[in-house]
This record gives sequence, C-alpha cells and structure tokens, in this order.
Amino acid sequence: MARQKALQLYRNIGIIAHIDAGKTTTTERILYYTGKKHQIIDVHDTKEGKGSTTTDYLEQERKRGITIQSAAVSTEWKGYQINLIDTPGHVDFTIEVNRSLRVLDGAVVVFDGVAGVEPQTETNWRLADQYNVPRLCYVNKMDRIGANFEHCVKGIRERLGANVLLCQVPLGSHDEFIGMVDLVAGVGYLWQGHDKDSLWETVPLEEIPARVSFSTAADQAWIADLPKLREETLERALSMNDAAFEKLIETGEFDMDTLKACIRKGCVSGKLVPVFCGSSYRNKGVQQLLDAVVDYLPYPGENGGIALVDENGHVVGEQGVVDEAPARVLAFKVINDPFGTLTFCRIYSGVIKKGDNLLNVTRGKKERIGRIVEVQANATREIDEARAGDICAFVSLKETETGDSLCDPAHPALLERMRFPDPVISVSVEPKHRNDVDKMSAALYKMVKADPSLRLEVDKETGETVLKGMGELHLEVTIDRMRTELGVDANMGKPKVSFREAFGRPVQHTYTHKKQSGGSGQFAEVTMVFEPLDTGGGIVFSDEVVGGRIPREYIPAVEHAVTVESREGQVAGYEVVDFKARLIDGKFHDVDSSALAFEIATKQCFREAQRLSKPKLLEPVMRLEVVTEPDYLGDVIGDINRRRGTVSDQGQRGAQAFVQGFVPLAEMFGYINFLRSATRGRGTFTMEFDHYEEVPASLVDKLMEKEAK
Repeated sequence: MARQKALQLYRNIGIIAHIDAGKTTTTERILYYTGKKHQIIDVHDTKEGKGSTTTDYLEQERKRGITIQSAAVSTEWKGYQINLIDTPGHVDFTIEVNRSLRVLDGAVVVFDGVAGVEPQTETNWRLADQYNVPRLCYVNKMDRIGANFEHCVKGIRERLGANVLLCQVPLGSHDEFIGMVDLVAGVGYLWQGHDKDSLWETVPLEEIPARVSFSTAADQAWIADLPKLREETLERALSMNDAAFEKLIETGEFDMDTLKACIRKGCVSGKLVPVFCGSSYRNKGVQQLLDAVVDYLPYPGENGGIALVDENGHVVGEQGVVDEAPARVLAFKVINDPFGTLTFCRIYSGVIKKGDNLLNVTRGKKERIGRIVEVQANATREIDEARAGDICAFVSLKETETGDSLCDPAHPALLERMRFPDPVISVSVEPKHRNDVDKMSAALYKMVKADPSLRLEVDKETGETVLKGMGELHLEVTIDRMRTELGVDANMGKPKVSFREAFGRPVQHTYTHKKQSGGSGQFAEVTMVFEPLDTGGGIVFSDEVVGGRIPREYIPAVEHAVTVESREGQVAGYEVVDFKARLIDGKFHDVDSSALAFEIATKQCFREAQRLSKPKLLEPVMRLEVVTEPDYLGDVIGDINRRRGTVSDQGQRGAQAFVQGFVPLAEMFGYINFLRSATRGRGTFTMEFDHYEEVPASLVDKLMEKEAK
C-alpha cells in the first residue's frame, strides 16, 4: 500500500514543562480544537471523580492530578497529521521525558506565566539539547494573578540560553488578558469571551493602541512598543536569508512566505526559539499554537535521522527517515496492557507490516510482528502497516525492552540508545500474602522492564527484594500501579538512600593468591594501583604489564574481577565509583595459574587496597527549589541549613518567593510534612538529583545506623 500522506505533512511533537505549567490542559484543548474529542475535561475535575483527561487516564494520575507516564495521541490540523506525546513534569518521572524526546522531531515547551523558568523546565531543556530537538516556547496561564510575560522571556534567554524570537506578545494579563499580538502577521487577536468556542477578532497592528487599554503600566508598555518589537522580530527572522534581509533593510518590504520560511529554518536548526503566549484553561491561543507547530516545527527527518552506532556506542553512520530503506526501529517505551505488552516504537526507515519478522539487534533475538496499533492514550486502533516517521506500538513482543533496536534481519544495525539516570533511592518490597512471592517477583520484573529508571536487586544478606528508583513518589506509584495493572499487592518498606563509595587516596598494593591442598594448586600474584577520579569519571581499567609478567589470556579475568568487586565496597557495602585501576605487575605459575586464580587475587587486592586508601562514603545531593509566600521564607531557609543544605539563590516571582539550594537526600525524607506545616499548606517544592558528595567522617556511623533501622 502506498503512503497515504506525504512525510512533510507529519509532525511528531512532545509537550514538555515543569509540573503544573499546563501541559495536559494544553493537550486537552489541542484535541478539542482539532476535532478529536467533543468534551473538555479539566485536570482539577479528575481529583473530584468527574472523569479523566485523555492523556491522564491512570488511576494514580486521576487521584494526584498529575501526569505520571507519557501518553501518545494522534490528531489532524489543517491537513497535517500531528502525533503528540504529553509528558510528565514531576522530576521523579524525568525518564518519560527522556525517552519521548529521543524519538520526537520537535517539542512545545510550556511555561507558567507567573513562575517563569522552573527547575524541571531546565532539566527538560537540557535533554532536548542533548537530543537536538527543535523547540517552540508557549507562555501559558497569562490569565493568572502575577503573570509576567517579560519575566518569563528573560528567564528563557538567561537561564536556558535560548536565542528568543518573539512571535507573539500578550494583550493584558490576569483578568485583563484578552488576547495577543501576532508580530509575524502584524495583527492582534481579541477574544470575545472565555468559552471554548469563543471567536476572536483580528485587528490590524496600527489600530490596537486605540482599541485596548490596561490598568497596569507593564501591560500598557507592550502596546507602546509594538512597532519596535515587530521590527526586531522581522530583522532577526529575515537574517536567516541574506537576500530577504537586505531587501528589508533597503526597502522595508518582505514576503510573508519567505518570513515564515526563515523562522522555520531558524527553529529547525536551533538558531531561533519562537515564543508564543496564551491561556489554555481560558481557551485563548491554542489554535495559533497549532498553526505554529505546522509552520515552524520539522517533519520527520527534516532535522536529520538517527545515529547508527557500534557495540561500544561509537557513531558509525546515520539512518535517514525514508520508506525506501531497510526497516530500522527504536523501541522507546514498554507498558503492561491488560491485553498484552505494548512496545511503543518510532519507525526511522522502511515499511513494517503485520506478520513481518524483525531482528532485535540489541539482544540478538528475532521478533515476529503480530499486531500493529496506533495508540490514542489508553485506546488503540489496529493498523496494517507502519512507515518511516510513524510512532506506533507493537503488541506482545517477547524479548524487546526500552532502547532496543529492531531491524530487517538482512540489514542489522544498532540505533543510538537513550541514556538513563541511576536511581538514588531504594525500598524493600514484600508481598502482602506469603503465597504471592512468585507473583510479586514476576510483577516487579514487568514494571522494571517497562521503566529503565527502576532497578531490582535481592539483598544477599537478608534475602530482601530491593526496588530502586528516582524518588519516593516514583516508588510509591510503581507499587500502586503493580496493584491496579497486574493485580499484585505488595508492602513497601522505609525508603533508603543509594550511597556510593570511593577511594580516598591513590594506593599501590600487591596480593598473592596461593592454594596447595591436594590436586592441582592455584597461584596468582597481582600488583595494582588504584587512583580516585573526578566525579563522573566512571571505572577505568588500564593494563600496564610488560615483559609477559602476566600472560595475555589472564588480563580479562583481572578486569572482570575489578568490575564485579566494585559493586560492593568496604565502608558499608555500597558500589565503588570513579576510580582508575592500573595493573602494573604480577607473577604466574606455568601449571598452577588460571583465570580463576587471577580473578580471586584481584578481588582480594581490590578489597585490601580500598581499605588502605581511607575510603570515602558518598551521598546523593539534591537540587531543591521551594516556592512559598514571602512571610515563610525565613523558616524555609533555616530548615535547609538544619538539613546540612546550602542556599544558592532566592528571590521573587510575582507574588511568590522562591529559594534554591542543595541538600543531601538522606535529610529530605518526609520534607513535604515540614513544608505543609511551616507554610500552612501554601508551599511547594521540587527536588532532583544533582551530584554525589563526600559524607563528613563524623556523620558516617550515624547515617549508617539510620539506614540500618
């Protein structure tokens, strides 16, 4: 079957932002205005049991009024197919944004018009930079008290380093927000009401000062500056085309199609970031945002394809987005559906039909494509084929996990994987009923397979099942979803911090392993130097043996032993990180030496060397931001200091005050209870992992006692 719609008419986009900036509300309005649904459900209504928004359909999302997992929907606008993913804003679920951005061609970054640039927005922006995703900015909630468009744009410029291109500016704010000026078209849009079907009047730019007037000087200033603002927008956009720019400077004339082409060129290349504004809740500006999506964001492949890599992750080529090529697919998400596992995939090249066989290159296993579905949040529609540029889901794949590459068996290739953060918090998990141990283990395995930011381990000493994740809410939601999706109840223990260990100083150590007790003996001697590396340095092994002092065939056993032994340190049994292990000398025996003997010798050498190095215990330090009323700021800062934290910044955002700082995770359990009490329920906070830092020697024993309880 031939392609039904040209690739240029596709847009694969994501809605990303900090929690509570209005992503899901914006998505609901997009689905309404594109005719995909005929009723709007507001997020605050879901907590009252009045239904669920299209993309927040999980029970846990309805109860909390937040997005927990990214959800995909498809719709049409003016002949363009828009595949849209609504992503979470909570830091515990950054993994969802990560894997979505990996496969998207563009993103709409939503900002709260009052709060401006918030911590999770910065995190998501860095992820978009990492995956080279072009962006539009949408300053939402211009109808709220304290909304400040100028403050928000300044934050986008200064905190995100974006080369902002103002395409719209608001007309009024708070109760006086009545529309916006389109600096590209040179007109204003004045809404006639707040209703979802309200119409707007299009007013020429020169008539706006006579038509509108606002009570605040800041809102009135935008009106006075409109000619200058439009001139700046035209000049900065047309600078992408030398001939058009010269024509503008010399004659003051320009062609509208050329202007839009220049903005598109700047946006797709990342040189310009167009900025729009509106109020999704009050139904203003969403249609204009949709126009911007089709006008300025790229179609699949316009911004390049996906990197092809070797087994070590080194780039060896690029796969463009074309139908006429071997099938190459990236699995970016796995979810547990009652009717079978759904594996979400982005098709980068080729055509895939029901019944095709693909090779999972990552795992060396074959997969048969039984059913292909187009996903509409929690509903699916069966389709016969998927083509380059499509985002779809395969049903009941047995071997495929997040990040795996699926390819035509005759043309195998590895696609660039996603990079996932390490978990920083863990809990013990046990079944509610003794007979459900096996059911719980199988359910936990499914949850971990679906979410790469989870880890599952069994404590060797206690036999406890340990689940590791990105935060308390992340783990709590995982256990709750296990109950609702897989029918398995489990009890969650007290959260514990994922500490790390490190070498305190460089150490050279020799260990000789001898065993002579009947039969063939064992002999191996290794001399190694262990050196601490900077944070994030990883584990580096260096073979510096010369003169055949250790035969080549035993070196891999030494390297393997270092990797294995680093998983359990000598301070408190935590993983040892950021060191270089240099094998500089050793001895062997012609008869008694073996790979096993060298592995045993290396492990003992590692243990003793770490103890001799005055090892350090490292703890995760979180970046914290608290937003509250100014009256409570002193109490919040005092509490941060009591928790061994440091304050890095504080100030005002509209009527609210904020404080930013760094606090050890071990001191942050139950922080929400303090904040509610200290601010009478008016304070909110966000927290994300920033770095590992050495625990003061005087606190090591105290922290370990606390963790053991």
